[in-house]
Formats: sequence, structure tokens, C-alpha cells
Amino acid sequence: MSFLWFLIIGAIAGWLAGLIMKGSGFGLLINIVVGIIGALLGGFIFGLLGLGSYGLIGSLVTATVGAVVLLFLIGLIKKNG
Repeated sequence: MSFLWFLIIGAIAGWLAGLIMKGSGFGLLINIVVGIIGALLGGFIFGLLGLGSYGLIGSLVTATVGAVVLLFLIGLIKKNG
């Protein structure tokens, strides 16, 4: 069941990041991938800052922040590459 929550949070975080960075989501599969990678990146960033994420909302915030950072970095690479 926790894997299902992980996918749901990833999908929501990817969708939110897509709205924040581009204005729309990317579709369910890409949203999940962006959200999962964002969750890992967000956890790393929050860890460096000494912050933790607790509960469902904390996990969603962490994943969304990480996904926004991921999309920002991808945008920089695409612009310069």
C-alpha cells in the first residue's frame, strides 16, 4: 500500500510542478516520473538544509519542491544545450 501512496504523491507532485513551471501537467506517466525523481531530489535538498518532511503533506511539499527544481534544471540544460 505504501508503494501506491508513493506513486500517487509522485503523480500529484509532478502535476503541481508542471503547473508551476510550465503551466500544465505532462500526462500521468511523466508526472509520476518527475514526481518520484523530485521526491528524491527534494529529500536530498531538504536534508542539506536540515529540514525533514513528516506526513502526507510534508512528503507532497518535498516532492513538489524537488520536482520544480528538477524541471528548472532541465529547462536550463535545454536552453544552453
